[in-house]
Amino acid sequence: MTTPPLPPASPPTRYAGLDGLRAVAVGLVVIYHLFPGTLLAGGFVGVDVFFVISGFLITSLLMREHRATGRISLGDFWRRRARRLLPALALVVTVCASAAWMIGGDVLVRLGAQVVGAFTFSYNWISVAGGTGYFSAATPELFRNFWSLAVEEQFYVVWPLVLPLFLLLPRAWARGGAALALAVASAAWMGVLVASGGDLTRAYFGTDSHAFGIFLGVGLAFGIAPLRRRLSVGAVPVWMRSGAVRTTAVVIGSVGLLGILLIASLPPVDTTATFPGALAAASIGAALVTLAGVWPGSPLGRHLDARPLRWVGERSYGIYLWHWPLLVLLVAAMEGTGPDAGVPVGIGLLTLALTLVLAGLSYRFVESPVRRLGFRGSLRRIGMALRARSGRRVTALAGLAAGAALVAGTAAAVLAGPAVSSGQSVVEAGAAALAAETASPSPTDPSATAGDADQEAAPQETPDTGAAPTPSPTPVTGEEITAVGDSVMLASAPSLLERFPGISVDAAESRSAWAGPGILRTLRDEGRLRPVVVVGLGTNGPVDRATLEEIADIAGPDRRVVLVNAFAPRDWVPGVNDTLRAFAAAHSGVSVADWSAAIDPHRELLAGDRIHPGRRGGDVYADAVAAGVERAEYERAVRRYGEELRAFRDENSHGPPLVPQ
Repeated sequence: MTTPPLPPASPPTRYAGLDGLRAVAVGLVVIYHLFPGTLLAGGFVGVDVFFVISGFLITSLLMREHRATGRISLGDFWRRRARRLLPALALVVTVCASAAWMIGGDVLVRLGAQVVGAFTFSYNWISVAGGTGYFSAATPELFRNFWSLAVEEQFYVVWPLVLPLFLLLPRAWARGGAALALAVASAAWMGVLVASGGDLTRAYFGTDSHAFGIFLGVGLAFGIAPLRRRLSVGAVPVWMRSGAVRTTAVVIGSVGLLGILLIASLPPVDTTATFPGALAAASIGAALVTLAGVWPGSPLGRHLDARPLRWVGERSYGIYLWHWPLLVLLVAAMEGTGPDAGVPVGIGLLTLALTLVLAGLSYRFVESPVRRLGFRGSLRRIGMALRARSGRRVTALAGLAAGAALVAGTAAAVLAGPAVSSGQSVVEAGAAALAAETASPSPTDPSATAGDADQEAAPQETPDTGAAPTPSPTPVTGEEITAVGDSVMLASAPSLLERFPGISVDAAESRSAWAGPGILRTLRDEGRLRPVVVVGLGTNGPVDRATLEEIADIAGPDRRVVLVNAFAPRDWVPGVNDTLRAFAAAHSGVSVADWSAAIDPHRELLAGDRIHPGRRGGDVYADAVAAGVERAEYERAVRRYGEELRAFRDENSHGPPLVPQ
């Protein structure tokens, strides 16, 4: 038995629940960016929800056209995509680039490449080639969020060309199976890239390694295509609309939605558990919600398309475009930093309000008219306004003048953009100072001054004066210090070289604590490890006690170890500093140089990333190291004093009374 026949018609072009699901997706991403550290620590998975929707929707629309006409008009399809994507994108790029030009600083870094990537929809690959990334804190990229648009647009270009090959397969299940196989292959490729220790940016930004959500949506579109065809002619069986089936669809969709929210609440890890694990799981959840939403008679789609969610979903493209550049600009203007250095709640709320307002205005006055009239129709409308009476003519002239100003502002911003960020600049200056020091060594031979650590640190003979010994710390010179560190130490190298002439500094970018033992062991085995070992490796990741134990063992009992703690807007830094403090308290011969406390009152001396010190900040770093070295030397002197005092007492315990001196 079937339902009463309906008049033959094409399936509706609007799919129930997709606008609501878009609202959920963009909400996750916006909260993740604007309010970091909240419950949605993994909100970036909203992008994968978008990918599933895009794969499903575009494939469904192309198949609808193919069924209706027997062909796919590539020109019409790409023209529709251009109408949908380019107007809002051009507005966001020109407005935000012009604002960046007025603000200046790190927001202009590599802006030319970013603009090219935005307009050519190649942003993801330009970022990979440039060594920048979604999870990078090096530079506050103005259009970093455009990487996902590039992935989708590349799909829009290639998929209409490939789809006819899938349509050669005779059954929907075969087409869907082929799409799912591609999804599995893409996810597996991301896993291989991550597990092999490859660049996480390459794995995350790569179209090949991050297309599994899109192919999952494609497979879903193939799978329910027969159902949509039967729906178009009113031939849907009653059981498909039964209460039990509708309830099942709601349960499946609800499970998928709750799964997405749960995954979005989990903090990411740089392993296959997140890349692709969490991303693929969120994609599966999005596919379940989509299936439940478009199922005939399911109420889930109607509930998801509640008016507020539908309003957000319809404007989700503009919201996604605006929110990140606005955040970068506001943080730069008000804090002088980038979002990765922290986002005050007030700035997050202001960004959210501006995003909703600008996305709403863009949707009404830019996106919708172009979608309805096309590019030529919109130009004709402007031409008619210029020929109309004064009111419309003034409005049109003002609009053209504003557009010209934005284009000029964008060009000025691109031309004014520095090649590197302020943080990278101070790091490169430090590297240059080290290179110059290596090329022009000090006349003093460090090896002759430092000597063997055991011999250098050996207790000296106490003069037999009959007087009790006293603590006698001695100044530590640069020739006695080996320093191993990360980019913060590298940026501070000019100050370290000035404060400690002859110091040996081995510092590099992106170096974590795990590299410390290997470097120190090599220096020790080559006889180049000096009596005082300064280690500053807490900026780029957690530090565990086992690594510190290994560092202390390599240094040995006759060297002093100074651990420089960390200062950076990273969630692991407090734990790093606590670990260093506890380790030093439990080990003689180990002390802490408190860089964090020294620089905290002087954050203005840091670069825009709030991590790397400029020249004056480097002086603060060198002062902190000097204080740590002095503390280590004093503790060594106290230990030596204790040993000498015990020896003195042993020698005089049975002798004649001492004569006061």
